[in-house]
Amino acid sequence: MQVISTYRYARISPFKVREVTRAIQGLPVSAALDLVAFSPKKAAGLISKTLKSAVANAENNANLRVAGLVVKEATVGEGPTMKRMMPRARGSGSRILKRSSHIRIILTDEIEIKTRDKKKGQKKKAKKTGRKRIAEPRSEEKAETKSEASTMKEEETATEEVKT
Repeated sequence: MQVISTYRYARISPFKVREVTRAIQGLPVSAALDLVAFSPKKAAGLISKTLKSAVANAENNANLRVAGLVVKEATVGEGPTMKRMMPRARGSGSRILKRSSHIRIILTDEIEIKTRDKKKGQKKKAKKTGRKRIAEPRSEEKAETKSEASTMKEEETATEEVKT
């Protein structure tokens, strides 16, 4: 079952609130409340209020257990914008846009709770390239063949000098 809570006309820009709402989507309610509680942003306080309201709606109106709730969706819509003027140089004025937002949180008990913790000891596998590697002698083998060739030439020159 889904439970919805909405905070309308919040006096904060939707752009600032979306950053926090993206972080809590898909998390269990307890983890989402922890994340919001320790976030230093103003939007975190507003989202915390809305999330607690949704939890209260789930408990009282829908008779759901809090432990099984997951944040299915956390969306932020744009509310009305108040337009103000600020005096500028030479008698002109510039607009100040005071934005507002509507925060909507949907909780559900139908989704399984998944944790984002990574298991210890798990290593990423190396990616394989599609092309085959051409068998070339290693740098050590090349060095050995060059050194052998140079020693053979030295021996030949030494034997030629001895013969003459």
